[in-house]
Amino acid sequence: MALVTFSNPDYKDKTVYAVAGSHTETLLKIAKEHKVPVQFDCQDGECGHCLVRVTSVDAKDRMGYHLTDKEITVLKTLGKITQDDVDRLAVDDMPSEWRLACQMIVRDEDILVEY
Repeated sequence: MALVTFSNPDYKDKTVYAVAGSHTETLLKIAKEHKVPVQFDCQDGECGHCLVRVTSVDAKDRMGYHLTDKEITVLKTLGKITQDDVDRLAVDDMPSEWRLACQMIVRDEDILVEY
């Protein structure tokens, strides 16, 4: 199981357990289940309202996360990543620090999610 800590300056940090590798546990789904007020709108990766910053709090190396095509489009539009970033992340199999909560599936690593 992964520990996911949601952090926002307007709210108290909340750490929850997440079932890693289920392929259905998006950050947004976990946030909603635990009443964490992550903003969202479309829930389909097209609006960018659920933009979050994800960093590892694990001692082990970061796990690669596949950015969806929708995420790439939205993150580029929001100015959070460039095409060079997308290419580098794919080659190095490294995760982007910027994600859409509705698209990111939780892996087996402890993370900090700033929303």
